[in-house]
Amino acid sequence: MPWLELCRGLVRDIRDELERMPTREEREEVLGQGEGGDETTRIDAAAEQAALRRLEALDVPGFKLVSEELGEKVFGSGGPMRVVLDPIDGSINAKRGIPFFSVSLAVAAGDRMRDVFFGYVYDFGSGEEWTARRGEGAWLNGEPLGAEKPKNEIELLAFEATETTKIAEMAPSVVGLAKRMRIMGSLALSLCHLAAGRLDAVCSLKPARSIDVAAGQLLVREVGLAVEFVDGGSFLDSELDLESRSRLAAAGTEELCRALSDRLKG
Repeated sequence: MPWLELCRGLVRDIRDELERMPTREEREEVLGQGEGGDETTRIDAAAEQAALRRLEALDVPGFKLVSEELGEKVFGSGGPMRVVLDPIDGSINAKRGIPFFSVSLAVAAGDRMRDVFFGYVYDFGSGEEWTARRGEGAWLNGEPLGAEKPKNEIELLAFEATETTKIAEMAPSVVGLAKRMRIMGSLALSLCHLAAGRLDAVCSLKPARSIDVAAGQLLVREVGLAVEFVDGGSFLDSELDLESRSRLAAAGTEELCRALSDRLKG
């Protein structure tokens, strides 16, 4: 199945929707609440509808879609395959015109994180295309990742899924472990930047869902880096659904990842 071609078509469609509603007022109009629990805005809904049109045209026997706004939808005959989609990861940035947000799509042969075999993240700000295939590697704009690793200490840590109260509460816990911090607004993209060695660690202070991390985690793992859920349970055995949630830690080594996770646990 040409998943990469589908994703590139989806990027074009979402970009068209963004151009059709260029202002904050147009993009952030609230239409309701998505199945993921967050408000559904006009740009979120338009991006997801663009994805649905692409997925409905696929010539495959069947799969289940897990998506931010719609929830779960069976296509064709269903079956074990999962498509895990966040049409706009970093939607607040997208609504406000800040060029750091993405579409994130993962494909899995089953219903667990370990079953993800294809991951795709596209940055609408930089135009960078991040891809991964299980057992084959990860790429940025077609060039292999992995030559440049994160540092052996956490010089640069990204906090994601944040509110000011959470930052104020948790920032002191990483003093002495992380030297500097960035708060950029897209967990999927931050995981990609970790995979490229641009960041040394990433954590989500708000419980993340499979749609937030399924694609990005494959890039991280394909270049030999570490990722785990902070709040218990096996990361690889976690379900690809909208109910399972946990804070997340990721870093260049298992030791740094565990140290970060332990600090977040308090």
